[in-house]
Amino acid sequence: MPEEQAHDPFAGADIVVNTTTSIFMPYAVLFLPLLAAVAILLFTRRHKSLSAGLSVGAIVIAFIMSLYLYFGDDGAPERIRWLTIGTAPGPVFELSIGYVLDQLSKLMLLVVTGVGSLIHIYSWGYMKDDDATPRYFGGLSLFTFSMLGIVLSDNLVMMFIFWELVGVSSYLLIGHWRERPAAADAAKKAFITNRIGDFGFLLGILLVWQQTGSLHFESLKAAGVVTTLAGLLIFCGAVGKSAQFPLHVWLPDAMEGPTPVSALIHAATMVAAGVYMLCRLDFLFTPDALSIIAWTGGITALLAALMAVQQDDIKRILAYSTLSQLGYMVMAVGCGGSDPAMFHLTTHAFFKALLFLGAGSVIVALHHEQDIWKMGGLRDRMPITWWTFLIATLALCGVPPMSGFFSKDAILETALHTSLPLFLLATGVAVLTAFYMTRLVYVAFLGGHRSTAAKKAAESPKVMVVPLLILAIPSVFAGFFGIMPHLGWAMFAGLVAAGAGFMAADTLYRKAKTDPLPSRIGEASRWMRNRFYFDEVYEILNRSTQEALARAADFVDRWILAGLGVKGAAGLTHVSGSLLRLLQTGNVQTYALLLVLGVLALLWMFLF
Repeated sequence: MPEEQAHDPFAGADIVVNTTTSIFMPYAVLFLPLLAAVAILLFTRRHKSLSAGLSVGAIVIAFIMSLYLYFGDDGAPERIRWLTIGTAPGPVFELSIGYVLDQLSKLMLLVVTGVGSLIHIYSWGYMKDDDATPRYFGGLSLFTFSMLGIVLSDNLVMMFIFWELVGVSSYLLIGHWRERPAAADAAKKAFITNRIGDFGFLLGILLVWQQTGSLHFESLKAAGVVTTLAGLLIFCGAVGKSAQFPLHVWLPDAMEGPTPVSALIHAATMVAAGVYMLCRLDFLFTPDALSIIAWTGGITALLAALMAVQQDDIKRILAYSTLSQLGYMVMAVGCGGSDPAMFHLTTHAFFKALLFLGAGSVIVALHHEQDIWKMGGLRDRMPITWWTFLIATLALCGVPPMSGFFSKDAILETALHTSLPLFLLATGVAVLTAFYMTRLVYVAFLGGHRSTAAKKAAESPKVMVVPLLILAIPSVFAGFFGIMPHLGWAMFAGLVAAGAGFMAADTLYRKAKTDPLPSRIGEASRWMRNRFYFDEVYEILNRSTQEALARAADFVDRWILAGLGVKGAAGLTHVSGSLLRLLQTGNVQTYALLLVLGVLALLWMFLF
């Protein structure tokens, strides 16, 4: 394929340009949301509609360009090399600004911009009465730009930069309603928890460069696997961003942000970044590292599903569902199934966005009520929301021919051929998924009205229901365009698991007016409701380590450094000066007397 070499004005830099591919379009997809964010910040902060229009327009145009790149462009990527440290044959550190444009990144571009476009449009209706709408859309555009940067990055340093921008953007959006203490705390929790994983990710990047001498994906793929330690440190980044055990605690609390933000985080951006990174770098991991990755994902999937069983907040149920499905994806990568993981990530983006936007429709209709036991009977009051929510639920539970059926069973098939214990664990998670989602549907949408708000609920406006109808289409049909599972034990087990979950939930919740499960399982219900007390354990660890160190540091700073050191030296100087000042009376006779006494003292010393 013909290439041209052009010299860059920066020293030691050059640009590699592929003449068959437009340089403009991938960078346009990346920077359009950033330009929208900057324009909103500088010029339209007082104009709600104009800010929303800029944000929506940027992401829609980016989606159209992504469609062209996916279907109409098969050219190779470009790279602008702008920093080189060292010369051969010694260690050379080379950093570039470029993009990788292969089937993986093209697919992810479609997911981010496609689902993101619908969430932006939905937000226009959802946030119309919010006084901080321009700030919200500015943050939404910045968030989208950051995620697109991760997708297009062709090296680990560039990916890490955008990785951190995603963390900042999520902090701004989760804490959008900053006047609420719970939202501010949730934003800080998400930001700090992710820094733990990102610290490991950064160490992993340094170790990978030390072992391979490169950070570009092409060079790393040619170099092959790195040590188990380096691979697990890289995996730490995914543990934070994709909320895997034990750093899963931030994601449910992120529900304190606006519902469209929850949909974007859970469907197409932040939590998807970790899975995407693992699929991009799957060639780095040793068998031992892959085994740890697989079991981390499996444990996360099981714990999150158990927690979801006894949650009553509609958004928290969906949040734990996301945790569980992310565990499926990470488990698939650990089992050597990056393709099934990306397949499930894609289908999950559609039906999980639909579930969250459907939940947002319900929350708005019920004047921001989120307790499912104060809903009921919404099937008749909100028919479009009901049918689209039901479609997404069936897709999540893996009911054929919904998209989730194909992608989930592809993961079960991968687990079956890799590890029987993991396959059995994943099948058990499928039972729990069908159980808690059937519980949610029965309690929130069926039966009688459980509150006055539910009795008076009405369907959401068109700007909110049209995205629901559009998302319902890929939630049904997206599975036909991916990896087809094999007819075998995995598919049979998945169907049996879904059926078992449906029947158990139907028995318990068809006519339930209160939750009957706590009386059936006793203490286990309390543990699941309280999320196995992970937050309480972390609070104790925080008090006994970080806060204890902070108190010790405060004591040293206040009493030793400041007290004995700074203030002690100042006090000694002050007292010495005060005593010496007594000798300076300004009286000539006194000075003469002191001089005579001094002379007499000297004479005494010499003579006697």
